[in-house]
Amino acid sequence: MTNPSLPYIPETAPFSLEQRAWLNGFFAGLFAQGANGPTAQSQNNGSAAPALKAEPLLILFGSQTGTAENIAKKLAKESAVRGFEPKIFPLNDFSAANFSAANKAVIISSTWGDGEPPDNAADFWSWLNAESAPRLENLNYAVLGLGDKNYPDFCGASKKMDARLEALGAKRISPRGECDVDYEAPAKIWMDGLWEKLAGQVSRLPGSANGHSEPAVVENNSGTGAMPIPFYNRNNPFPAKLLKNVLLNQPGSGKEVRHFEIHLGNSGLTYEVGDALGVVPENCPELVAQILAVIGATGDEPVAFDHAITSLRLALAQHFDIAKPTPELLAAVAGTPNSDSARFDGGHQRAESEFGAPLAQLAALLAPDKADDLKQWLHGRDVLDMLQLAPGKISFAGLLPLLRKLAPRLYSISSSPKAHPGEVHLTVGAVRHESHGRKRGGVASTFLADRAEKSGAVKIFVQPAHGFKPPANGDTPMIMVGPGTGIAPFRAFLEERQATGAPGKNWLFFGDQKRAPDFLYEEQLTAWHNSGFLTRLDLAFSRDQAEKIYVQDRMRENAAELWAWLEAGAHFYVCGDAARMAKDVDAALHQIIETAGGKSPDDAKAYVAQLKNEKRYQRDVY
Repeated sequence: MTNPSLPYIPETAPFSLEQRAWLNGFFAGLFAQGANGPTAQSQNNGSAAPALKAEPLLILFGSQTGTAENIAKKLAKESAVRGFEPKIFPLNDFSAANFSAANKAVIISSTWGDGEPPDNAADFWSWLNAESAPRLENLNYAVLGLGDKNYPDFCGASKKMDARLEALGAKRISPRGECDVDYEAPAKIWMDGLWEKLAGQVSRLPGSANGHSEPAVVENNSGTGAMPIPFYNRNNPFPAKLLKNVLLNQPGSGKEVRHFEIHLGNSGLTYEVGDALGVVPENCPELVAQILAVIGATGDEPVAFDHAITSLRLALAQHFDIAKPTPELLAAVAGTPNSDSARFDGGHQRAESEFGAPLAQLAALLAPDKADDLKQWLHGRDVLDMLQLAPGKISFAGLLPLLRKLAPRLYSISSSPKAHPGEVHLTVGAVRHESHGRKRGGVASTFLADRAEKSGAVKIFVQPAHGFKPPANGDTPMIMVGPGTGIAPFRAFLEERQATGAPGKNWLFFGDQKRAPDFLYEEQLTAWHNSGFLTRLDLAFSRDQAEKIYVQDRMRENAAELWAWLEAGAHFYVCGDAARMAKDVDAALHQIIETAGGKSPDDAKAYVAQLKNEKRYQRDVY
């Protein structure tokens, strides 16, 4: 029950998270005194009862897209109500947080790339993993990891942090939590189980059960009788109208990049440049129909989902991921020990005898030492491929528990709200390919390209950026590296600067395969360059000449000037492919600092670290 007498400091109040938490705790203690007895006790004893001191709790997060940070903020708010004094920091701010002297700490971190920590946790991990790291015997800690089971090193960064903390003598007070892309429910379960293990330090608020009282919620109600404006977010996306779907590539391109314009209507959704837009996709109806056929279902069968009843067809179309098979589905199809159908020893033999060699191959690939081979074998295969290995083996009732929920996709916003009020723009490459005898496509990209307009709405929400924004000072120079669809946020940055009249210099590195068909937003970019607003535009089209040229090559060609911009205070931004492009650009940046700046490799590394610490080196990579 909500305690109506307890004030609540809303997130819109002009306070930091720590200040709000302190004020919430202060008012909680004040109201507890008023209800329970300083006055009454003073009448009986002549003195007031001593106030309980809140117990410090350090909460640190490593977050690339903001999800881990949002969970950390929720944990901080809850901990304040439960009698703790939370302090929340990005993991890279471990020194300011005095982490080495902390008694209780909770770490929440996503994993990026190949089991790596996100950008705002990389320095923390380097410090923690170094031979010079301090002993941490006084630390009691818990770790929650966020990841994606489609990647081999699931929650890899949090696993490494957890193991290293233990090796340094810290005491684990709760088993490490692991959350897949559908993170809300497991994260809540993990957090709910944390409080008792944090020594049960709960505040005794008036009218609370077990010392826990939920803060009062301030509703959006003007008093006119109007319904509160709905708040649209990841769990409640807004059904928006798709206004435009424009192919950006010209004939002769090997790519299909599209520009989408989406109407925000009366949603109340707002965004800033640098933010991402969450899109809730729908699966291809033809793929759904093929799955229904192979499991012998009509699609009209009623199934339960999220405390409601829907049809099997709708569930497969809108709620479940049918593009990427889960380990549970693989085990069930192959009859390995992770399924209920067979033990591993006999499962291989049964698979070969009943269904033939492909199923036997899958069963063999599920052995623990075959993870890399399994990943390669699964490339280009989906749920339908797995079901076709053993038709009729899995019924519709048994299928849904073996699938993951369909997760939203995040896309960098490519527009400024000042330039396009009431709209949000995306720049998306449609993924299409043929493998194993079937045409296939990316779930969200082909939904936007082919089906969103017909469906009547695109369900969206805004995912705020955390640091990936233009400089606050409009005089500050910007260097932007965004090949291919990585141009998206930089189109937004430039539109924002043009709309606000920011006088700072702007330098863009853009590239793709061929200039004639692949120069995205050519008219807009060249107009900006010709007017002088876009100070420098360096292009790298890899296949227009015999020797391939990439954006990092253009950076090296202009090393002296790029170094001069950095020394003048420029901010450096990168957007695009994390696996190759971002790493190559980072290597080129280090090389430029060494050659043009006259730095040693160690000094160049320290210079880049300083850029990151000053928030002058920001990446939006995927």
